[in-house]
Amino acid sequence: MATRTACQVFRRRFSSAAAALCPSPAEIRSRRNAVFSREQERQRALYPRIEKIEVSLRGPGLDGTLLIMNKGMSTPLSCARHLTEYHVDNSALALVDGELWPLHQPLTDSCTLTLLTFNDSDPTLLNEAYWRSCSALLGQVLETAFKDDYTVELLNTPEIPVTSGAFCCDVVLDPQLDSWTPSPESLRSLTRGAQQLIHHNLAWEPLEVAPFVALEVFSHSRCKQEEVEQKASDSPKGTVMLYRCGDHVLLSGGPLVARTGLCSQYEVTAMHSLGQGPWGHHRRTQGLSLPLQLQAHHTIWRRLRQRAEKLVEPEEKQESTPPPSPDSAQPPTSQ
Repeated sequence: MATRTACQVFRRRFSSAAAALCPSPAEIRSRRNAVFSREQERQRALYPRIEKIEVSLRGPGLDGTLLIMNKGMSTPLSCARHLTEYHVDNSALALVDGELWPLHQPLTDSCTLTLLTFNDSDPTLLNEAYWRSCSALLGQVLETAFKDDYTVELLNTPEIPVTSGAFCCDVVLDPQLDSWTPSPESLRSLTRGAQQLIHHNLAWEPLEVAPFVALEVFSHSRCKQEEVEQKASDSPKGTVMLYRCGDHVLLSGGPLVARTGLCSQYEVTAMHSLGQGPWGHHRRTQGLSLPLQLQAHHTIWRRLRQRAEKLVEPEEKQESTPPPSPDSAQPPTSQ
């Protein structure tokens, strides 16, 4: 409750300041980057002296391997660079003491480390992070796909299971585009935008921040400020996770994979209208992708793409009912 109240105070402060000015989308991206970089430097300065930590590796052929790394500076990717080129090129995410950990996030204590790849026997957690990353990539494309005369508001995209057949990104476009229906060529243009980001092999840089920092980052978006407030209240630590990819800063509800270059086949398949919502005309843009280590024949891809064109919906969380107590489960006694 205290976190939510503090968020509301900061949100009102930043919203009133942002309302006085209406900067261009390029200026907004620049300001978000500046706040991200400032906070990143502040966190790095928390470790002025080099302290060593022990990182015990887990995984095929790595059990028993011990690395001596730098506290607050070394990342799981740094550890991978002490191993082989395979680990550097194929690692997408990590487990640190059993907790999912972005590959570019510094290690802050001695720990056990498992590097995750798409070739693992059980890539479920990595697949979920990959789907989330594809959605983030799609949001980055949408935010820069239109002329600066048109506003683009990225909404809080729901978690869509991989089994649904498509990832998605919810968005509200400028009111001038409410009647616009994207053509197949428009979708191909969005696909080309995503493929350019994939070609540049950009890192998704993670940064865990206090809510007031995230509110400053998104001071020109009331929608994102509400999302910050919600994510902070849901977080056990009261923090939120930001990522930066190129000049694009985003909120994420979970870890992302290490870099855009891990995406291979990638296609934007549809943009569905969800009707009027609290922020305007809500749309759900969808896509399909496979990671670099997995490829599909063009006939299989065509079938997957047809499935990915259909509107996907988030899974409803079903409330679990507690099992009946032993007393209530006893059969009735005969009279």
